[in-house]
Amino acid sequence: MKKSLFLFLLLNFFLSSFSSAQAQSCTGETFSGNRPLYAFCNSLLYLRASLHWTYHAVNGTLDVAYRAPQSASGWVAWAINPSATGMIGANAFLAFPDSSTGAVTIWTTQFHSRNPTVQNEGLSFPVYNREAEYASGFYTIYATLELPANSTKVNSVWQSSTQLQNGEPSGHPTYGDNTNSKEILDLLSGQTTAAGGGNSRQHRKNIHGVMNAVSWGIMMPTGVIIARYLKVFPSAHPAWYYLHIACQISAYIIGVSGWGLGLKLGSESPGIVHHKHRNIGITLFVLATLQVFALFLRPDKKNKYRIYWNVYHHTIGYLVIILSVVNIFKGFDILLPANKWKHAYIAVIVLMAAVAVFLEVFTWIVVLRRRSKKSENSQHSHGVSGYGVKQNQGV
Repeated sequence: MKKSLFLFLLLNFFLSSFSSAQAQSCTGETFSGNRPLYAFCNSLLYLRASLHWTYHAVNGTLDVAYRAPQSASGWVAWAINPSATGMIGANAFLAFPDSSTGAVTIWTTQFHSRNPTVQNEGLSFPVYNREAEYASGFYTIYATLELPANSTKVNSVWQSSTQLQNGEPSGHPTYGDNTNSKEILDLLSGQTTAAGGGNSRQHRKNIHGVMNAVSWGIMMPTGVIIARYLKVFPSAHPAWYYLHIACQISAYIIGVSGWGLGLKLGSESPGIVHHKHRNIGITLFVLATLQVFALFLRPDKKNKYRIYWNVYHHTIGYLVIILSVVNIFKGFDILLPANKWKHAYIAVIVLMAAVAVFLEVFTWIVVLRRRSKKSENSQHSHGVSGYGVKQNQGV
């Protein structure tokens, strides 16, 4: 019960921290050219971007400034989608460096498909002004436009990437923040809601990541450490065995739950397949399941086949741990959380490795001393001196 409560609190801590780490503050941001402050600003949940705007109800126009971090050789975009909540149908403003002059240029374009050829063209609504600039690692897009159908609730989409082809934007990553950068924005209140369940999906991705990092990446290695080192001490029998089983079974249940959630997320993202991450995950599930069922086939210690079972059990166990750690880092590359979470997991792995090395040395010392003492006692019991000479037993 206490263990379940601890895991529940740990999961919630990680998830809340992921969410808070993604939000950036737009308060206090200023713009060049003595531009007046905008009436509203939102710190967007993804890509560390922010959106500032002023809505003019008299004529149904919108003054907007979109700011996002990017290298000077990359590109950023902000769009309104009049007909849907995603990329297809979006009317976008793109800022990127001119390939011949290096100066920041701005295009407007419409996305009619998932892999469009970007070209400078008019939008489906009037645009009265458009500008872009680059300074201190940030692109800023300025625009004045007429709202489609004079609607004060708009489907906002934004993007950022370093992929250019022939000096023009050519694509962006299809994972992490780049696939979730969309929301429904109320221009009058400044409130936002998830577009197409994006925030909910990101929350479930976070849950998937945390469950797998805790189960496969922390609990499984901990269970191995318990089995390998506690059984050396007679006073730990049979407690070490039950601790080992409890730890591994709990890790398996949580890990398989996270694996199932990953399959669900994959089925909800057609066209986006992380092949290596998926294949390693499937392999982990198969090996871990075989390991669990092997418990029911565990021979007695005196059984002549026990040595083969031990080789199988240890080999599969260590292989599961290695694949788990590899796949967790691939998950970091997909989920793209704040760097501190990746560093924190690295610190946990290093700590467990250090503990394992210390216990390996310590337990070998214990075992060798025990063998030496046992050998010494055996020699004395047979009346042999330390030099191999039979001692005088008397007349």
